Amino acid sequence: MTIREFKMPDVGEGLTEAEILKWYVQPGDTVTDGQVVCEVETAKAAVELPVPFDGVVHALLFEEGVTVDVGQVIISVRTEGGEAPAEAVVAAPAAASPAPAAARAEPAPEARQPVLVGYGVSTASTKRRPRKVPAGAPAAAAVPAPAAPPAPAAPAQNGTAQNGTAQNGTAQNGTARNGSARYDGDGAGSAERPLAKPPVRKLAKDLGIDLASVVPSGDGGVVTREDVHAAAAAALAPQPAAAAVPAPAAAQAPAPAAAAVAAAVDPSARETRVPVKGVRKVTAQAMVGSAFTAPHVTEFITFDVTRTMKLVAELKEDPDLAGLRINPLLLIAKAVLVAVRRNPEVNASWDEAAQEIVLKHYVNLGIAAATPRGLIVPNIKDAHAKTLGELSQSLSSLVATAREGKTSPADMQNGTLTLTNVGVFGVDTGTPILNPGESAILAVGAIKLQPWVHKGKVKPRQVTTLALSFDHRLIDGELGSRFLADIAAVLEHPRRLVTWS
Repeated sequence: MTIREFKMPDVGEGLTEAEILKWYVQPGDTVTDGQVVCEVETAKAAVELPVPFDGVVHALLFEEGVTVDVGQVIISVRTEGGEAPAEAVVAAPAAASPAPAAARAEPAPEARQPVLVGYGVSTASTKRRPRKVPAGAPAAAAVPAPAAPPAPAAPAQNGTAQNGTAQNGTAQNGTARNGSARYDGDGAGSAERPLAKPPVRKLAKDLGIDLASVVPSGDGGVVTREDVHAAAAAALAPQPAAAAVPAPAAAQAPAPAAAAVAAAVDPSARETRVPVKGVRKVTAQAMVGSAFTAPHVTEFITFDVTRTMKLVAELKEDPDLAGLRINPLLLIAKAVLVAVRRNPEVNASWDEAAQEIVLKHYVNLGIAAATPRGLIVPNIKDAHAKTLGELSQSLSSLVATAREGKTSPADMQNGTLTLTNVGVFGVDTGTPILNPGESAILAVGAIKLQPWVHKGKVKPRQVTTLALSFDHRLIDGELGSRFLADIAAVLEHPRRLVTWS
């Protein structure tokens, strides 16, 4: 039997880190090659990770909510046989010291070569370093850990692990890495600092809980999330006797519940800091880059879409489109594609290195989608070649996948134009910022019944406003105006979907 380690892979586009959203397995569970063990969120999307071998889960190196660098071990698995020599497995228990056993086991992981970025075998230990107690300190000062052997004298002087390096929970220069507790290298005050992983320390800080006052329940005297939640509940309870909260219920409490507890613990707080990471972080960086790289111009047009709304109602009753989602956004998307065909120069990108304009003979139509993890812009590949029914299917699938957080990085690459529907929030219009690398973005405002001059008389009509932002390096005012006017013309008289196609 040998321990094999699975590292955080680069799941696409050279990303350097990912946040663990959810574990699907726990220590002791049996896993098979290809089984999904966890879901992680990169700066672009949520991705499920399959383990590349069979065995039994030995340890989860990081908790949910922790951001992990690519290449770090996130889970270890006990495997039967594998590449470890039989004599090494048998001889290990009889070894007088751990060093010879480790030396004999070294050839096993070296036999396997990484096949993907972030995969591979590490010989680092996954065991927690015993907590160091200052010389002369009373025995009661340390949290009991009967199973932990005393640390060797030489490493303890510097507070470093063997060879001066440490990974996956062992100490380095007096500080634990990758989710384990921190140790003070000089020994001063070490015994008084409670053991807790970084996410637990942050939770305690957010809830206003002093970790020193929390009774630990984890192995080796480690304070767990459940301990912190229990302490927070005790602080809120009117009577000490009613303070306890069952650990399982606290473990499954959602983040909003924790936020509510935090607000109750510290009602005088005037600010709340929210870490910017994942999709929201990369969106912020992209928008800043776009705003200060591409010279934006925004134009607006307000017009009557009553005929388009009538067509939407008729198409919903069409048996040939039964089961498809028919809505105004579908016809707006189709109008954009018709306008691109009439003004192909708008569908381009700017090559800064070559100082060239790259004309695209395809349309990958982006749809801005608000998700719980932030704004993302997946795109419909080759939207220009799709029928109305195919476009409806693609649009529905794209939005559903985005809301579930399952959009892949590939679905968000190589977009050419984008639609953003701010009208669903009751907003009339806006000045959208370009998705990086694209030439234009169209904001669709709310469709409202308004007084409008129709055939010489003021009548109630369905009216909306479109706002088109475009890169002025690619699209000048004349081209941008023609493009926007063509979109409005199609939606004002939707028969042009046929006559202009």
